Formats: sequence, structure tokens, C-alpha cells
Amino acid sequence: MIGTQEILLISMAVLLLFGGKKIPELMRGLGEGVREFKKASNKIDKNDK
Repeated sequence: MIGTQEILLISMAVLLLFGGKKIPELMRGLGEGVREFKKASNKIDKNDK
């Protein structure tokens, strides 16, 4: 399992690599991707029934 220290280390690395301004844009894009994936999978489930 990933502990608190590992999560903090990964978060700091991401912050250093991408900077503070770029992270919200990355998260927004990730959220849109997840939303589109869920929409597509729901559409597939409805077509199967």
C-alpha cells in the first residue's frame, strides 16, 4: 500500500515538474477524460440491454 510519505513525495515531484499553474489544467483535462469515458461506457451498457 502507498503510505502518506509516498503520496507527499509524489505530490512534491509533480509540483516541481509541472509547476503550480499547470496542475489545475492537467486535473481539468483528466476530469474531462474520465467524464467522457463514463459517458461512453454507460452508452455501451444501454446498447447491450
